Amino acid sequence: MGSLVDSFFNAEILARALPAVTAGLWVTLQLTLAIIPTGITLGLALALVRVRRLRPLNILIVIFVDVFRAVPPLVILIVLYFALPYLDIRLSGFTAAWLGLSLVLAAFSEEIFWAGILSVDEGQWEAARATGLSSSATLVYVVLPQAVRLAIAPLTNRAIAIGKGTALASVIAVPEILNQATSIQAQTANPSPLTLAAMAYLVLFLPLVVASRWVESRFGWRH
Repeated sequence: MGSLVDSFFNAEILARALPAVTAGLWVTLQLTLAIIPTGITLGLALALVRVRRLRPLNILIVIFVDVFRAVPPLVILIVLYFALPYLDIRLSGFTAAWLGLSLVLAAFSEEIFWAGILSVDEGQWEAARATGLSSSATLVYVVLPQAVRLAIAPLTNRAIAIGKGTALASVIAVPEILNQATSIQAQTANPSPLTLAAMAYLVLFLPLVVASRWVESRFGWRH
């Protein structure tokens, strides 16, 4: 028991790691708050474009969605950070993580919104058009509100997953929680900083999980 405490709950090392992990928590929070609105907004925009059923654009959107859903996010971050400089495009670690994870979230969000739009009965489109609404007005005022309600639960779950995925940014030198914790672990040869990192993730994402349950119950399919 003593060796377990010394390895994972060493008070001296935890105190040493606390300032760095706290700084990493703020970086993780900033990154998460940048990724989620960007990814969801882009996903919604792509779904709305797809509704127009312009074949060339739809093909490009499907290719984009399939690629970014199939390729592991870590690979995307590595390509953006390490490969683009060969094309004279240099991104900071934070920018590469924001862009890469936003594109991944956009791909999943587009499919979620598209599924919600498709789930709305075709008769509602026809009824709205019969009252004189344009196709755009029908989409915005009749179809989209219903689609968004259906999309809330999977969107919140996906957003939380992407938020936790910011840990991948440690590979491209973003000083987020995991990067800070592993640096101190290497210096001290003790895994206690990783315990502190786990606590930081819990502090950061547990309120989001609880909030997502409230959002689902308030605006989700049960209403």
